[in-house]
Amino acid sequence: MTAATLLTPASPSSRPDGRPAGLLARADERAYVRVLVVLDTAILTVALLVGYVTRFGDEEPSGSKIPYVLVAPGLVLAWLVSLKALGCYDDRVIGYGADEYRRVSSASLRLAGGIAIAGYIADVEVSRGFLGISFAVGTLGLEVARFAARKRLHRARSRGAGWSRKVLVVGDTAHVLELLHTLRREPYAGYQVVGACIPDALLAPVAQRLGDVPVVGSFRGIPEAATAIGADTVAVTASGELTAARLRRLGWQLEGTGVDLVVAPALTDVAGPRIHTRPVAGLPLIHVEAPEFRGARKLVKGFVDRSVSSLALALLLPLIALLALAIKIDSRGAVLFRQTRVGRGGQEFGVFKFRTMVVNADALLAELVARNETDGLMFKMRDDPRVTRVGRLLRKWSLDELPQLVNVLLGQMSLVGPRPPLPSEVARYDGDVARRLLVKPGMTGLWQVSGRSDLSWEDGIRLDLYYVENWSLAVDLTILWKTLGAVLNGRGAY
Repeated sequence: MTAATLLTPASPSSRPDGRPAGLLARADERAYVRVLVVLDTAILTVALLVGYVTRFGDEEPSGSKIPYVLVAPGLVLAWLVSLKALGCYDDRVIGYGADEYRRVSSASLRLAGGIAIAGYIADVEVSRGFLGISFAVGTLGLEVARFAARKRLHRARSRGAGWSRKVLVVGDTAHVLELLHTLRREPYAGYQVVGACIPDALLAPVAQRLGDVPVVGSFRGIPEAATAIGADTVAVTASGELTAARLRRLGWQLEGTGVDLVVAPALTDVAGPRIHTRPVAGLPLIHVEAPEFRGARKLVKGFVDRSVSSLALALLLPLIALLALAIKIDSRGAVLFRQTRVGRGGQEFGVFKFRTMVVNADALLAELVARNETDGLMFKMRDDPRVTRVGRLLRKWSLDELPQLVNVLLGQMSLVGPRPPLPSEVARYDGDVARRLLVKPGMTGLWQVSGRSDLSWEDGIRLDLYYVENWSLAVDLTILWKTLGAVLNGRGAY
């Protein structure tokens, strides 16, 4: 009797209609793609209508050899074909990550360029104003529609519903647990672990579970185990027994089954732009570029920071004055609170914030240390008695941080970056955590858009280090956009 037969495999994952979960996941995926196609078609139709009305109004267009009643549907069809050709409906990119947005923009720009060239060569007169407005409105509309559809999908996935991949994880126990933790940390990514396969040597005479995930077999029966539990994806992580030859054979065994094979390398928290795969002697080597802490992109980031902060200060001056008046009326003390924080390279600076606590808040801290609600080196308390009435409103909407725009203008902070730490925190940093000081701290960052004070110390540090290693201007823009939603949501703000 083999070790695999000693296990009691989990029953196939299914729904009330009796169909395997893997087939249902594929059906849910196709339904989501159909929704995207309908949304895209509607957006493009409206964009062309806006372009036509804006350019011509009530006038009759003249000079074109092809009537616009034919141009519009042809352009919608060409646009959809372009989206399809660039993989904008590929299940590997939709629903998670920035690649979906990049592909949508690329498809639109390439089509616009192709039409411009084709029109010049064929000498076809189509209004440039009509095309320009239509492509601008259409591209923006496509991105907004994708964002709205994705948010709805993420909410469904967080509830355990929605289209998600059913994943069978294969590897050593420690690596399986690590990958399981990573995938469950972001359920909206759409990878739901439904089972695990571990080496024969680790199998026991009774059914096993890794956490709440059933062990459904060994390395000798991976395709059968995937079929049994309705998995549509096999994720292979590190294992000494899973050699290159066995992994290649597994790929052959999964051919034609509809089950995807993905390999999770031991390399984590490294963003895609820094990773390049290069085949050498049939071996896919992963090249990892070093993080960039200086150079032209850093100069551009600094220029954008100071330009945006100066403009924001000018526009928000009436609001800042109103908030200052409210703070002065509400409680005794100064309007602004200046606190020493640590910036890039360990340099200390004074960070500006609106005062949200009573004037003797620091003296009262010793009495509240035992009521700290977070782990690690920070002090956080949901119902901190030191916070004033106006201060609670300022913290809820992150308005207390508006004066930090002055720090950004002075070059001490950035719009996006790690949380600015206190000197007492930095004094207890180890070698890894100290890497947060390689870049300027930010008014907002991944910690802000991922839960703020609800995050554990470990998760906050992990997000900060991820940003330090993988920052880019595109990532900054994404975080700034998500910050608006995080502030309006108010989650984790106290």
